[in-house]
Amino acid sequence: MPAATEDRRIAVIKALAHPTRLKIAESLAKHPLCVSEIHDLIGSDLSTVSKHLTLMREAGWLACEKKGLHIHYRLACDCLDEFLRCVDTLATSNNCCQS
Repeated sequence: MPAATEDRRIAVIKALAHPTRLKIAESLAKHPLCVSEIHDLIGSDLSTVSKHLTLMREAGWLACEKKGLHIHYRLACDCLDEFLRCVDTLATSNNCCQS
């Protein structure tokens, strides 16, 4: 595997490897949210929320759209549920989720 591919995979996985970012991703899996809604959800100061969102966006997990004065975030792909199901399976049984 090329080093660039490996580095990219690591960045994508690391972007969810924090309780706050995982909570943001799980919330965005339900529906898009604006920064102020994410701020209310997380309860951290706005600069911390912004840092989490930037890291997630740079890793490819998030897409954003400016609507008036607000920036709305959504998941960039629909694979989060499947990915988390596989993680949960590995975390509880040490078996791969594929048959």
